[in-house]
Amino acid sequence: MPGEWSVGLCSCFGDVGTCCLTCWCPCVTFGRVAEVVDKGSTMLHERDTVFSATVHRLYTCSKRSSMRAQYNLQESPCLDCCVHFWCDTCALCQEYRELEKRGFNMAKGWEGSNKVVGCVQGMRPPRKQSMCF
Repeated sequence: MPGEWSVGLCSCFGDVGTCCLTCWCPCVTFGRVAEVVDKGSTMLHERDTVFSATVHRLYTCSKRSSMRAQYNLQESPCLDCCVHFWCDTCALCQEYRELEKRGFNMAKGWEGSNKVVGCVQGMRPPRKQSMCF
């Protein structure tokens, strides 16, 4: 059975900083959420941050669905795409704050969080190796 979100959809003003960031720079909020949901492997590029509102909402909707599946959260108050279509800013704030409550430092991203969340830890590149003869 899916669990409850720790932050309500309409509680954006509970964190004024995240609310302001999302209102004025929604691509930053979304990029941070996508990076954590995708465990650092987000394939976003600068050119991908500016696109039509419809495509944006479909893309953010898919990340919400991925996040819900990853953390076993309810699809509420309605379908993910409906939430992002009618309440995109509130949805992004909710997702951002949910990940913060789960221990992620959203400003530092996936690798910068340096926290074990669930059973996955941020990856580090291997040390330089050499052959000894």
